[in-house]
Amino acid sequence: MAETEAETEAEAETEAKATGGRSAQLERTGLRHGWTTGACATAATTAAYTALLTGEFPDPVTIELPKGQRPAFALAAEELAAGHAMAAVVKDAGDDPDVTHGALVRATVRALPPGGGVVFRAGPGVGTVTRPGLPLPVGEPAINPVPRQMMRDHIATVAARHGGTGDVEIEISVDHGEEIARSTWNPRLGILGGLSILGTTGIVVPYSCSAWIDSIRRGVDVARAAGRRHVAGCTGSTSEKVAVAVHGLPPDALLDMGDFAGAVLKYLRRHPVDRLTVAGGFAKLSKLAAGHLDLHSARSQVDKGFLADLARRAGADEKLAEAVATANTGLETVQLCSARGVPLGDLVAAAARDTALGVLRGAPVAVDVICIDRAGTIVGRAEPCGPRAR
Repeated sequence: MAETEAETEAEAETEAKATGGRSAQLERTGLRHGWTTGACATAATTAAYTALLTGEFPDPVTIELPKGQRPAFALAAEELAAGHAMAAVVKDAGDDPDVTHGALVRATVRALPPGGGVVFRAGPGVGTVTRPGLPLPVGEPAINPVPRQMMRDHIATVAARHGGTGDVEIEISVDHGEEIARSTWNPRLGILGGLSILGTTGIVVPYSCSAWIDSIRRGVDVARAAGRRHVAGCTGSTSEKVAVAVHGLPPDALLDMGDFAGAVLKYLRRHPVDRLTVAGGFAKLSKLAAGHLDLHSARSQVDKGFLADLARRAGADEKLAEAVATANTGLETVQLCSARGVPLGDLVAAAARDTALGVLRGAPVAVDVICIDRAGTIVGRAEPCGPRAR
């Protein structure tokens, strides 16, 4: 029997509900996800502290990730001695070509006196921050804020369960980490001595150009089938949350753009919706502002000379422009300008919007842009512009 138009629309709506949004888009790539160094460090820390309090290592050890997933990790090494315990986990990056795949992440936990809190140390193979502009102060171990919070939360849970105080020193190390770090951007960023412990979700998203671009296209198709007139292309989970908070978009209107801004724009040029919000980290969107459509660090870099020129156009003096041009990171450039009242974030958002409109080539899509920092704070916005702007 032939399908009626109503039946086709109903099935499309059902499919949109079932397959829309970031989680479903990840599934559609057909690739196996992995775990971040932050998740591995949290698992090792949890196992080590449990052993310190109970004398036994949980193996496998289960942790809870920021979005509620509860993966279990097998221990690759363990050691229990007077005053400390060490557990280690092998990082599995899934199908992502991550240079840290297979690295052994160790956590050594030592008890501190009551009131000592949770103290982080960089062991062998974990870097130390030596330059400003990163989300950690100079001199701190390169263990990013979300992994730190994950470890603190799990220490508190283990302490409550087994009668501990929760006052510990956590030393994270990575076997051969200093050698591996030479294949990363850490030395250029002033992170010396090894790797960073990273991750905002705990999950490594597998990277495949063809699979990811196909997934973006399918996401646009699903949104259109569901009658969505406003979609958001987001570079990651934090920017996705911001787009939802600002615009109240449903899951099937969210496109996990990742680094593929060009893929989103070119597909919407042929299959338009009324409005596109581009949301992402300031550094990535500064690349779009400079005309790059592939935002991956291997294929485009933050052009701080371009950012300095933008700052000059907004009234920055030469001293500030030079500071922007020589800043350590993109985040530092926006911080420098913000302190002097120069709205670099808004300028980058507007330039990114202009690049997007240029790629759309007059397609009936209005574009707005939201730039955020690592914590999800909005540091720049550009209002909707284009044929459908209101």
